[in-house]
Amino acid sequence: MPIWESLAVFAAGVGAGTINTIVGSGTLITFPVLLATGLPPVTATVSNALGLIPGSVSGAIGYREELKGQRPLVLRLGVAAAIGGLAGAVLLLALPATAFETIVPVLVGLALVLVVLQPRISAVVQRRRRLTGTVTKTDGGPVLFGGLLLASVYGGYFTAAQGIIYLSLMGMLLDDTLQRLNAVKNVLAAIVNSIAALFFLFVADFDWTAVLLIAVGSAIGGQVGAKVGRRLPPLALRIFIVVVGTVAIVQLLLER
Repeated sequence: MPIWESLAVFAAGVGAGTINTIVGSGTLITFPVLLATGLPPVTATVSNALGLIPGSVSGAIGYREELKGQRPLVLRLGVAAAIGGLAGAVLLLALPATAFETIVPVLVGLALVLVVLQPRISAVVQRRRRLTGTVTKTDGGPVLFGGLLLASVYGGYFTAAQGIIYLSLMGMLLDDTLQRLNAVKNVLAAIVNSIAALFFLFVADFDWTAVLLIAVGSAIGGQVGAKVGRRLPPLALRIFIVVVGTVAIVQLLLER
């Protein structure tokens, strides 16, 4: 790989690690760069999944304060992430590369709507629960588990905007701050990437140079994203999510 291509892949890794930690959609930075270096789509996807693992772990470590007291939730949802991530990785090798191209923009668009409306909907839900005397489920119940399972299938397949879908689901079904939910999202993303990558190591082709460049870049970006993301107030974080998600939708539609 020529030096300028190596620098571009490394820079994309830093950008992806930063964006993934704050909200998600970092794959929309690294994937086009990998394709531009001449890698086939599936090889680029696999290399990207492997390279982004250190970034996901780095981002989760950066949010360790917000993870305090959330071990039971992380363990439960981590099971859904692991199962879904493995299923998505299998589908990547079994289905055509364009299998999800129609549904992905719709999923991301719906997730953005939920992110925008989440404070109002949560207030309505909480009011209704007080009137009926029902107790909020601390783990989101089977609805959240099933939703994250399906989102993780998609994450193991491609990962673009996976974090936005996670945040929208948890924001609707859990009574917690956006920053703490973002911390859980980073752990779940790390699980999906790791499970999918372990599968790819044995059955798929990948480019070690691209993997290493993205790995180092995303690890750096994960720390940058944690420092920036944790300082954003809830409204600013929500606006950032919507902006990144909108850009992701536009890019996904243009690539079709």
